[in-house]
Amino acid sequence: MRVNLQEQKSTASSSLLKKNVRKFMRNKLAVIGLFVVVLMTIACIIGAIAGVDYNTPVLTEMKKAPGNGHLFGTDTIGRDLFARVLIGGCYSILIGVFCAVLSSVIGAVLGAVAGFFGGKTDAILVRVSEIFQAFPQLVLVMMLVAIVNKRGLTNLLFIFVVTGWMTTFRMVRNEYMSLKGETYVKVCEAFGMSGNNIMFKQILPNVMSPIIVSTTTNVAFFILQEASLSFIGLGVADSTPTWGNILNAAKSISIVTDQWWIWVFPGLAISLFVLAINFLGDGLRDVLDAKQQ
Repeated sequence: MRVNLQEQKSTASSSLLKKNVRKFMRNKLAVIGLFVVVLMTIACIIGAIAGVDYNTPVLTEMKKAPGNGHLFGTDTIGRDLFARVLIGGCYSILIGVFCAVLSSVIGAVLGAVAGFFGGKTDAILVRVSEIFQAFPQLVLVMMLVAIVNKRGLTNLLFIFVVTGWMTTFRMVRNEYMSLKGETYVKVCEAFGMSGNNIMFKQILPNVMSPIIVSTTTNVAFFILQEASLSFIGLGVADSTPTWGNILNAAKSISIVTDQWWIWVFPGLAISLFVLAINFLGDGLRDVLDAKQQ
């Protein structure tokens, strides 16, 4: 009897997975987004593994247009722009993925605690999130960067994680407040199951879908945040070739008008990756939304 139940569960899970895959594949924009994200990520990783030279200036090759051995041309001090875009992608994608995942974990844990226990615990956590949300996030990040007063990748990751958990927190809190009254939760409580087990083993699996979608879209958000801060000189150190730092050279009017390739290619890389992530997130939301199952 137990074997039959396990087989039925396995068959049902396999059937739901196939159904979700077919549904995802029918969303052409989501498939294109997944393809672009995977392609760009693999290209950046291969570039890093291959050890492309992105940091050696060649004074005789300064501001060279695309061609003549330089696919994307060279920057203001003669560094190969294609190599810099590849390595910059590694840093920018790392920043986006790391901050999105860690901030989602923090937001999910705090949201679970607030939504499940309620009362004073919920009130305190909600007030803390409201304090963070009282400022536009970019302004809040700029304030923290100014307080830290040191540009660096570690500091930027820390600041993004500290300021990026509120959206996931609100979403998970609302889900927990609606799910904690369900019958299966009451049954678990009646059998004496601990609060931690109910929160993270019983309710959390039913909240994973919106968390996954939120994490995906936050990757694009943090990449744009990094690019914005680096462009105005508040991001990572200039020696770290993120996409935003590469764009930083385009603040000069002469660069914008005469050396278009210096800002077009890194700007195009940011736009393509962020747009692809958004398409992918929309596709995952359509597939994982329980209301549409």
